[in-house]
Amino acid sequence: MAWIRALAVVLLCALLASIRLPAQPAYNWTLPPGFPAPQVPADNAMSDAKVSLGRHLFYDTRLSGNGKQSCASCHEQSRAFAEGRARSVGSTGEVHPRGSMSLVNVAYARTLTWANPWLTRLEDQALVPMYGDNPIELGLDDADPWIQTIAKDATYLALFKAAFVERDPFSRQNIVKAIAAFERSIVSARSPYDRYHFDRDEAAISDAAKRGEVLFHSRPLSCFTCHGGIHFTNAMGTPRRGMELQLHNTGLYNVPGPPSYPKGNAGLFEITGKAEDAGKFKAPTLRNIAVTAPYMHDGSVATLDEAIDHYAAGGRTIASGPNAGVGRDNPNKTPAIRGFTLTPEQRSDLLAFLHSLTDEALLKDPRFADPWPRR
Repeated sequence: MAWIRALAVVLLCALLASIRLPAQPAYNWTLPPGFPAPQVPADNAMSDAKVSLGRHLFYDTRLSGNGKQSCASCHEQSRAFAEGRARSVGSTGEVHPRGSMSLVNVAYARTLTWANPWLTRLEDQALVPMYGDNPIELGLDDADPWIQTIAKDATYLALFKAAFVERDPFSRQNIVKAIAAFERSIVSARSPYDRYHFDRDEAAISDAAKRGEVLFHSRPLSCFTCHGGIHFTNAMGTPRRGMELQLHNTGLYNVPGPPSYPKGNAGLFEITGKAEDAGKFKAPTLRNIAVTAPYMHDGSVATLDEAIDHYAAGGRTIASGPNAGVGRDNPNKTPAIRGFTLTPEQRSDLLAFLHSLTDEALLKDPRFADPWPRR
């Protein structure tokens, strides 16, 4: 009789394998012609239902230790999913060493966060602010009592059922998958610059911005070295053959003695411990740069004008205090940052170009807005 039971199991497996679930419609990125679609991991396909669930989770303050913060607390839509603080503040009030990065076009990112080239999946990165303690960000309890809380919410009962096929879809794995799917949906491709280049609308940007674009890609400015390509960063998109991911020391500091940057906030050095990695950080996208102030990893540059001053000088000089030093002379500084001179008109043109990268539609798009009623 054992062979009969075995045959029955084989036949049942074959029957189950032949049953096909309804195919999910392809996700519509609404991209302009010529703008590449993001790559999506095979184990977390995009769907409208999953993105909707992720949006609710992204804005839900129940996903924090103090019940008052959410992912959106440090990633505000009106600021292109960055924040206005120089440095982020966690759920326990701890001030972080760095500010939050913009999530715009993060689906194209080759690496995530400011200085960890090995953190490359949004599904993995989401766990850091949720459960990490160095520093504490959202400050969730690792035992996940909050998951049982949201599992009783009627809104989530419907959203999870639509997004995932499991009998019990309320899991940490599915939660980070949904959040990652929502973050991947935040694509900026509707700025005046995009309309100028992709829609061939000559009137989309001013003559000043057109001159500024030429300056941006010229030498000795060489802005394109770190902020090139369609994403305005060399840390996004498919790399060209032989082009390894590079992090950059921009001469922001040159503190006497190793590691030449403020201790505890020295970029890639904090991970590798190698002296040559001190001060090396990811080049963020310049898309929507006009609304993501303050700038640099620690928010120590307040305005775009100050950022231009920093690069024009070939590095920042701090005259006094604990971080005093001549950044231009930092031994790890990226060679492309050599300094340059601009006339007042050229500076104005460059600023006009940078402002043309602001996607006003994205900043107000209801698809990315808080879905919860005001509480």
